[in-house]
Amino acid sequence: METVLLLALGLLAQSLGLSLGVPGLRMPSTLFPWRRVPTLGRVRRAWVIPPISVSENQKRLPYLLVQIKSDKQELGSVIYSIQGPGVDEEPRGMFSIDKFTGKVFLNAMLDREKTDRFRLRAFALDLGGSTLEEPTDLEIVVVDQNDNRPVFRQEVFTGQVLEGAIPGTYVARAEATDADDPETDNAALRYSILEQSSPQLFSIDEHTGEIRTVQVGLDREVVAVYNLSLQVADMSGDGLTATASAIITLEDVNDNAPEFTRDEFFLETSEAISGVDVGRLEVEDRDLPGSPNWAAKFTILEGDPDGHFTIRTDPKTNEGVLSVVKPLDYESCDQYDLKVAVQNEAPLHAAAPRAERGQARVSVQVQDVNEAPVFQENPLRTSLAEGAAPRTLVATFSARDPDTEQLQRLSYFKDYDPEDWLQVDGATGQVQTQRVLSPASPFLKDGWYRAIILVHDNASPPCTATGTLSIEILEVNDHAPELSPPSGSLCSEPDQGSGLLLGAMDEDLPPHGAPFYFQLSPRVPELARNWSLSQINMLSLPVVVLTRFRQQSWDKGLLQGPQDDLRDNILNYDEQGGGEEDQDAYDISQLRHPTHLAALSAPLGRPPLRRDAPFRRARPPPPRALPTSAADIVDFINGGLEAADSDLSVPPYDTALIYDYEGDGSVAGTLSSILSSLGDEDQDYSCLQDWGPRFARLADLYGPH
Repeated sequence: METVLLLALGLLAQSLGLSLGVPGLRMPSTLFPWRRVPTLGRVRRAWVIPPISVSENQKRLPYLLVQIKSDKQELGSVIYSIQGPGVDEEPRGMFSIDKFTGKVFLNAMLDREKTDRFRLRAFALDLGGSTLEEPTDLEIVVVDQNDNRPVFRQEVFTGQVLEGAIPGTYVARAEATDADDPETDNAALRYSILEQSSPQLFSIDEHTGEIRTVQVGLDREVVAVYNLSLQVADMSGDGLTATASAIITLEDVNDNAPEFTRDEFFLETSEAISGVDVGRLEVEDRDLPGSPNWAAKFTILEGDPDGHFTIRTDPKTNEGVLSVVKPLDYESCDQYDLKVAVQNEAPLHAAAPRAERGQARVSVQVQDVNEAPVFQENPLRTSLAEGAAPRTLVATFSARDPDTEQLQRLSYFKDYDPEDWLQVDGATGQVQTQRVLSPASPFLKDGWYRAIILVHDNASPPCTATGTLSIEILEVNDHAPELSPPSGSLCSEPDQGSGLLLGAMDEDLPPHGAPFYFQLSPRVPELARNWSLSQINMLSLPVVVLTRFRQQSWDKGLLQGPQDDLRDNILNYDEQGGGEEDQDAYDISQLRHPTHLAALSAPLGRPPLRRDAPFRRARPPPPRALPTSAADIVDFINGGLEAADSDLSVPPYDTALIYDYEGDGSVAGTLSSILSSLGDEDQDYSCLQDWGPRFARLADLYGPH
């Protein structure tokens, strides 16, 4: 059997009466999807069946959709079947086919919002199960019905707009959805305002849902919140509807200036106090409470040149609180007339009317109270000589009563006098000593004595003031210094003994104590011929030594034996010192007077002959006078250098070694340079043989053969 090929979709629809989704068209009774027709031209090998449309929510079930048929076998010898979603796939059981007649039925109500189309496959088999025709597609389209109401995205829409906004100002936008087919009127939505207060101040765009202002006159102080009832309808406004509400809040602008409730305020306060509130200044402002447009700010324009008052704002009531920041004095001014202005924290809107009561007068009456007396100088500092006799005037610690209009008597008395040293005249405040203050009092701190004096008036109740009296005890030179030790012993022979170390003590404090000046008694002039004093420091340590010397008949070089040993004591340059506890490592006093050391009292004789000196040397110069004070040591050393340069008993190049002299009586001879001799005589190096094996080679080279 040959299949029929239909030439055009329109001819097929007309000949078979197939519905193409247009309501009212009847369904075909039989469809031959596999029939082919002969043609002289090109033959199509396949044909797509147009979609079969069926309305959702179909209630007559089962409902015949279409009948398919194959002309290869007689009726009853072909088995038909369909497969796909709605048949053997979810949702199962929606469609079925009569396997002998090829009729396709709808078995359940369709919902386009869940599935808008079904694509099935149709099969034709013989009774033996063999394929008679190739499988063909069968598409079923679900036609939408207006079975869903539009839904607002929220039940209440909110918006804000400034009061006084111009017409056309955007406020908010209402949005709704519809589950029906958006390509049909079933989902064509239209918005409208069902209800609003009169006059109508807002409008809504029926297509977009935008809400805007349409008139001037939005005043938050008149109406702060507007409630609108909104509606949305499908079918372009003629179908199903839904409602919602919109709440529009007017935002405040500072279009109302604050005003005082009265033109003048009368307040009272006491003198001599600060940090207290005097009273409150009431204001009114119609703007939003708590906002900067409502918050008041106060300024004192006139009447307070010294800054006694200030005004702060109560954040809860918006009142101005007048307070005293500097104590008032009734005797100076008993009444203040203030001029006060008020304004908002936020700047006033340009279109706002001017305030009628933006300024007010505030009259503050000062009340007189009893004030404490005031010391004219507090603390009072004075001075008094040490050991002042009883009834010595110290000072007059007087006070005044600031209450000039109240006749009151002042009384003075002591509050703190730890040594009970002072007495105070109760009527005048005159302070005197009543006994001698001990210099050893524990209440003398760095030479100052402190007492506290009180004064009070005779008012009821009385007021008291406290004053501090600081007395400097001036030191008096009433104690002579005393030698320490008070006595001592010295050897009367020159060069015998080490001298006598004395000190002094004085109970007086500076400047009547140390430093001390020492001298031999002028009453005994002969003391100065045999004795002298040498000051070690300016505090308390003089040294008394014998200064009358006998001329020595011996001499040696430039310096005598005692000076050599002394220099050997002092010039130890690699000594780093032991800190504060090592101050006596070298007795510097010996450098000033080295000739009077007890251990060096006897002459040591002629110095030994130096081997590096010329054979016929000149006689050494006589000893030089030793320095008598510390200031002469430098001159003494410089003189020694000059004498060494002119000493003919030693070579000129060896003069620097004068300060390297190692003293008399050494077991070792003087060491000099091997090449220091300029004479023709041979040097004696026989001593090298006694120095051990390390010097054996030198003894062989230079020793006697």
